[in-house]
Order: sequence, then structure tokens, then C-alpha cells
Amino acid sequence: MSKAKKDSTSLIADNRKARHDYHIHETYEAGIALTGTEVKSIRQGRLNLKDSYCAIQNGEIFLYQTHISPYEQGNQFNHEPMRTRKLLMHRSEIHKLLGQVKEKGFSLVPLNFHFAHGLIKVTVGLVTGKKNYDKRQDMAERDAQRDIRRRMKEQSRDY
Repeated sequence: MSKAKKDSTSLIADNRKARHDYHIHETYEAGIALTGTEVKSIRQGRLNLKDSYCAIQNGEIFLYQTHISPYEQGNQFNHEPMRTRKLLMHRSEIHKLLGQVKEKGFSLVPLNFHFAHGLIKVTVGLVTGKKNYDKRQDMAERDAQRDIRRRMKEQSRDY
């Protein structure tokens, strides 16, 4: 593997719905246990994070409802698309997350998949759900920022 590829980080898939539906309090980077055909399929970008979530069971953290399409050139030993996958984190981080998830309203949601030093990593977010008025307020703020940028651009053209 080339040095440039090992040092770069690039986004594979992003869970934009999670950023819309949840307040993100903290993020953690985790490794993921995958089979060979899953890695090949992810490298082709055939990954869907919609409705994905994480849960802690028996001191381990697992990823649920993530769809990784079967590898097209795979054989009869191809992977199951919706199988449960184990995330790899330090035990101390898992215990910290477990304590916070037991609090009212906290959940674990995968925010994105990315390459880090040639390995596939998952960014897991500690989140709470947004209410509808929070979503409307965020949309209004985005629209206001877009309008400000547009007017600043127009003013810079006038000079």
C-alpha cells in the first residue's frame, strides 16, 4: 500500500439523517470487524447507514441495521448484508459509553464510515433525539447563513 494512501483519511459513507434527527454530544472512532467480501463491497461504496444504531451487550459494542451489499464477484461464501457487526473500541471507552447510555435519552448512532491509515473506521456519536421545533430552528439557521453568504457575495461583486 502506498504511503499516501496509508496516511490519508477519506469518507466512505455519511449518515446525514442522523445529523438531522439527533443532537451530537460526543464522537468516538471505532474499528469494525468485517469479512473480506464486506471490505471489498465497502471499497466500492456499497454501504447504507440509514436506520443504523449501536448497542452495548456484555461489555462489547455492536452495530445493527447497517446494510453492506453483497460483493458482486463473491462466491457462495459471500456475507449476509444486514448481519450484526462488532465494533472495536478500548474497554475503558465502552464502559464510559455504557454509563452515559444508561442516562435518560442518550443513544449510540454511527455517523460515518471512513478510511484511516488504510483501515475502515466508524465514527460513533453519543446523541439525543431532536424535537420537531429543534429541527425547524436548525433549518432556519441554515437558511439565514445561506442568505448572509449570498448577500456578502453580491456586495463583493459590486466593488
